[in-house]
Amino acid sequence: MKKQWWMETVGYQIYPRSYKDTNGDGIGDLPGIIEKLDYIASLGVNLIWICPFYQSPMDDNGYDVSDFYDVDPLFGTLEDAKELIRQAHDRGIRVILDLVMNQTSDEHPWFVESRSSKENSKRDWYIWRDGKKDRKGNLLPPNNWASFFEGSCWNYDETTGQYYMKIFSNKMPDLNWENDELRKAMAEMAKWWLDLGVDGFRVDAIAHLAKDITFRNSKMNVEPGHFAPDWRKFSNRDRLFDYLAEFHDDVLAHYDCVTVGEVGGGANEKEAERYAGLNTKGFNMVFNFDHCWKNGAFGDEGRTVGKLTTDVIDLKKTFERWILGCEGKVWMPQYWLNHDHPRVVSQYGDPDEYHRISAQMLGAVLLTLPGTPFIYNGEEIGMTNVDYDSVDDFNDVWVRNYVPSARKRISEERILTHLRRASRDNARTPMQWDDSENAGFTTGKPHLKVVGNYKKINVRNQENDDESVLSMYKRLIQLRLHSDLKDVLIYGKFELIQDNHPDVFAYRRYDEKNEVIIIANFRDRNVIFEIDYDSYDIVCSNVKNSGCEFMPYEFRILKAKGG
Repeated sequence: MKKQWWMETVGYQIYPRSYKDTNGDGIGDLPGIIEKLDYIASLGVNLIWICPFYQSPMDDNGYDVSDFYDVDPLFGTLEDAKELIRQAHDRGIRVILDLVMNQTSDEHPWFVESRSSKENSKRDWYIWRDGKKDRKGNLLPPNNWASFFEGSCWNYDETTGQYYMKIFSNKMPDLNWENDELRKAMAEMAKWWLDLGVDGFRVDAIAHLAKDITFRNSKMNVEPGHFAPDWRKFSNRDRLFDYLAEFHDDVLAHYDCVTVGEVGGGANEKEAERYAGLNTKGFNMVFNFDHCWKNGAFGDEGRTVGKLTTDVIDLKKTFERWILGCEGKVWMPQYWLNHDHPRVVSQYGDPDEYHRISAQMLGAVLLTLPGTPFIYNGEEIGMTNVDYDSVDDFNDVWVRNYVPSARKRISEERILTHLRRASRDNARTPMQWDDSENAGFTTGKPHLKVVGNYKKINVRNQENDDESVLSMYKRLIQLRLHSDLKDVLIYGKFELIQDNHPDVFAYRRYDEKNEVIIIANFRDRNVIFEIDYDSYDIVCSNVKNSGCEFMPYEFRILKAKGG
């Protein structure tokens, strides 16, 4: 395997809307990221991934793009983007952007043209189909496929009397990648940003570019009047890999860049090789979601009273399946959360009684796994899920679609409990910089309520505290990138230890020179974990302890003696 620069990075994802506001409008902006570059550099990370800041009506927080070639005024200007890239590079930090390839906004000029008439030259840049009629003559969508955002994946457009496909919101029509001219236009756009100096892309929703072009109904059993969540109709289809090979040859092969695809549509580790194999014409890495919901939060809908319990065995065996399945074939990215998931300390840690040590433990696992780790902004200080007391406090488009249907079957209290655990807004609250009003994020009214614990959990409180979550993240990043254990932590092999232990996630990282063992207690109680501790030295831990009894959320990183 040829070593690449992106294998020796620690990434830091920035959600610009919520990172730092410099003009008092309550929305984070590019000058705010520039202002915080010294802070980012102080973490030790050497790669940042910035979520979309393109022009957009913001139906889905920028993933509905209306102009790929400009910055939305909410976030600043194109000159700000250029300055951000330049200043990040001056600090040794590479920059990757979200590349949105599956859809545009319905306000994009391409779609405005496409919907204007059936004869328009851009009509075939999107997916249009006639509807059907039932026995009573009522107009129905072309098929029974569901949308990720509730309801049908088709939206009726009166202008031409046809439906357009939209697997997300009604304002996000899917592009038709079967069209040659569309593919060329997307390639030109990607090259334009690479020529501007970006170092690559995180590619959004890449699993969905190819659809089942027969558009036949799904055979999945669903209740009458409901739509089939048969994601394989537009996820991970064979034709997709033709598109990726072409995109690789036309664009990526000509730049020293990195690409990370998002394949949350049910892809497995074997399919990951088709996306990002070391010898594949595709991407460099692919994110999967398989490890993100191992406490049942997503499907619980507020039924469980009190704390949810992490299935530690399933969690670690999911990591093992991906790591061993990809070993020597695919380089993996690792992460606990992104802008679409709950805060990890609320998901798998304890945001209350054991906030500091559980957040540190989760950081230790992330930063010692094989692959390239990505930290989500605020994770490094242990930011938590929201504490909102009203459904109206949430503004995610998914919530707006979910709540009306949920109210027909469950109580408002259960809806609120579910949203506090599973809503995407949990990760999108303003970054907590200090204990001043609005957590130092803005001088105006923030676009989303700040979490109420910001006076305690914030960057300023943790920067000069050697025992803080932030300080631990800095030590762990230094250990991974700059210590004598760098090679084994980045390139070493992986092996679970006591894989059926119900409470502890433990594993070996080893090569011909070193052996490192990571032991992490995922419980809020003392547990026993036995190995030959006399053969190892403690390199890093969050609790002053030794022996086989582990305190709640304790972790230890051990190095074999003589290694």
